[in-house]
Amino acid sequence: MNSFDLIRLATINFLRSKIRSFLTILGVVIGTASIVVMLSIGIGQNESFKQQVSQMGSLTTIDVYPGGNGGMYGNSTGGSTAKLDDRAIQTISTMKGVKVATPLVQTSAKLVAGKYIAWLNLIGIRPEALEKLGYQVSAGRLLTETDTDSLLFGFGITNNFYNPKARGYQQPPKIDLMTEKLQLTFDTMYGENVGNSENPGQEEKQPAKLYKIKASGILAESRNERDWSVYMNLEHLNKLIRENAKVQKNQGMNNSTQQGYQRAIVQVTDMKYVEPVRDEIKTLGFSTSALTDVLKGLQQQSKMMQTLLGSIGAISLLVAAIGIANTMIMSIYERTREIGIMKVLGCELKDIRRLFLLEAGFIGFLGGVMGVLFSIGASYLLNKFGGSLFGSMGGGMYDPSGAPLKSSIIPTWLMGSAIVFATLVGLISGFYPARRAMKLSALEAIKTE
Repeated sequence: MNSFDLIRLATINFLRSKIRSFLTILGVVIGTASIVVMLSIGIGQNESFKQQVSQMGSLTTIDVYPGGNGGMYGNSTGGSTAKLDDRAIQTISTMKGVKVATPLVQTSAKLVAGKYIAWLNLIGIRPEALEKLGYQVSAGRLLTETDTDSLLFGFGITNNFYNPKARGYQQPPKIDLMTEKLQLTFDTMYGENVGNSENPGQEEKQPAKLYKIKASGILAESRNERDWSVYMNLEHLNKLIRENAKVQKNQGMNNSTQQGYQRAIVQVTDMKYVEPVRDEIKTLGFSTSALTDVLKGLQQQSKMMQTLLGSIGAISLLVAAIGIANTMIMSIYERTREIGIMKVLGCELKDIRRLFLLEAGFIGFLGGVMGVLFSIGASYLLNKFGGSLFGSMGGGMYDPSGAPLKSSIIPTWLMGSAIVFATLVGLISGFYPARRAMKLSALEAIKTE
């Protein structure tokens, strides 16, 4: 009996009991849909976590600190007193998977624009690393190696400006950083209403040194710490810090070029390199932290929930498998005489086995396909109307582009896996009935009415 005859005969037998076949397939549909929908909620939750954490910064970025310093996101590693200098940065740059590594120097400063003043989180960075780190501008350009008196502003810096002479609530002034005449000072008390009027005998401090600067560009909105930071050529910032320390005689200023860098940023080409690169950096004696630490904790919770939800769906499919086995066994009782005739006519035992397995597999396959289609519809409804129900799992929230995060995501691999799994469940469920059909005595089967 060739394959075409087997398929034709299996189709005829399948259509012989439409109601029973439909109910059996319905069980597989419910079981398959349960697993797919449950897993899709877990996948949607994982993607929501990635989107939410990525708004805090890049998931492929590693922060490196001198040995023993704590990481920004906790779970830092290392504990030695290794010096984070240019040599260490160069070593890290050559590691597999590293796209760029740059040191950072961070200090506080004030920006003066006419009568307005703004506090700055001033960061020195190597200009050539900006583009590789994914920095983009909404106005102007990124810093270049030749920039000395130029600053690259975060998107929200204009909201930091205030008039120190005004009292009460102040509406942030409208200041065009690209055209405004700007000055920079490291004197954190500049412009404030403090003085020595109450202590006339106190020695007057030297006037604050003001540096004329200009804006090279304004970063595009990122909704993370970049929006509130200002960037400067690292070498020039180091020079200004040393100069200002001498002028102000402020020994608290950190001479980063002599004592090593406070922090470095390492960008890897793919998330899969984050942990291997962190392990290598750890061997050098440095502490590291990354947003993947936050993501791991969230994904661990998601994995537990995904396992629970998947188990619930698996129970439904197990019940469907029992239904398939029951349907095939009942089919053997009804077709005992037919099976006997097939054996008498010379049909091989393996063909009888293939016939019953084909019928069981067909039930599983058809139920899997219909289950996936049902799941797609259910996923659509969850994403459209389930935001309030799954708010804690990502529903009702939005990604950086403004699009709502999905509560349920069904990737192509999940659809294909569900259909294959349902088909395998059908084949396994039909294995025992097929063996039973093979063992029937031909003469006894023919006598059966």
